[in-house]
Amino acid sequence: MNFRSDNEGPVADAILQAMVSANAGTAQGYAEDHYSAQLDAHFSELFETATTVLPMVTGTAGNAIALAEMCPPWGSVVCHQHAHIHEDECGAPEFFNPGCKLMPLGGAAGRIDPGELACWLAGQGSHGVHQNLPSVLSLTQATEAGTVYAPAQIGALSEIARGHDMHVHMDGARFANAVAALQRSPAEMTWRAGVDVLTFGASKNGCMAAEALLVFGHPEWLVGMRRRRKRAGHLLSKMRYVSAQLLAYLRDDLWLELARTANGHAASVAAAIAAHPSAELLWPVEANEVFLRWPADKLDQLATAGVGFHRWPGGNDRARLVFSCSHSEDEVKALCQALAAIV
Repeated sequence: MNFRSDNEGPVADAILQAMVSANAGTAQGYAEDHYSAQLDAHFSELFETATTVLPMVTGTAGNAIALAEMCPPWGSVVCHQHAHIHEDECGAPEFFNPGCKLMPLGGAAGRIDPGELACWLAGQGSHGVHQNLPSVLSLTQATEAGTVYAPAQIGALSEIARGHDMHVHMDGARFANAVAALQRSPAEMTWRAGVDVLTFGASKNGCMAAEALLVFGHPEWLVGMRRRRKRAGHLLSKMRYVSAQLLAYLRDDLWLELARTANGHAASVAAAIAAHPSAELLWPVEANEVFLRWPADKLDQLATAGVGFHRWPGGNDRARLVFSCSHSEDEVKALCQALAAIV
């Protein structure tokens, strides 16, 4: 049983079929194909506003390209101390934008604390040109702790950032899981709450190397983003296979159906842990990730029982289990039984 990461699951059948269909005949390259040409219209309808879509194949590239365009070389990007862009992208944002600094802030359960953000920003500027200029606020949805930002929380943080002439970026690697969990519209969770650019993830939720940058307005950024995508090697010659996945992902709300399945699995396991006499949840389970605190010897027994999970940094008594649309009810039931058998 593999619960290490939703990156490790197979591609959803509907997505594979979309790629097979896209494989018929020839098509123009470099996102000039029929499938790529449809993305703006479909995403604009979904997000209820004019949306420009730049398909690509990794979230790291999406985040780095977006932030490089949104932030000047003398600027800084404010993010959570455990944000993916800070801890898990090998310095890509700084590599794509030399001089730019990531400024990590704290906050419980993976969410930036508004008070800490306001306090930190109030202290900036005293050294004038000697300091990096706060330029972008980057939020992760769902967070690295498996929690989600409600629209009101996004709006409050965005308002603080706007008060300091900053733009707002959202890393949405698990955006579908957050939308499914909150049952709010994509518009409410992005541009209506102040988000300028969303890195829209799909690979963790049933697609195969399919991500996209969604830009709400700001046509002045598009020339640079497109050039940066090319320079980064993410303007694929056969982009139709990425775009066809994204279209199929949105069709008939497949993206939300897949996310609801994953979230449901996580909720079942969270309930089993909450009822367990010795195991406990490290953070609230709000999307498709479960963070477990349990003595190291108990985690060793869980691994011996055939359960694959990720040992989480911060102590040998922490583990992360991630659920995807590909997990079966039987696998989840077997995991709960394995947990219950260790006391």
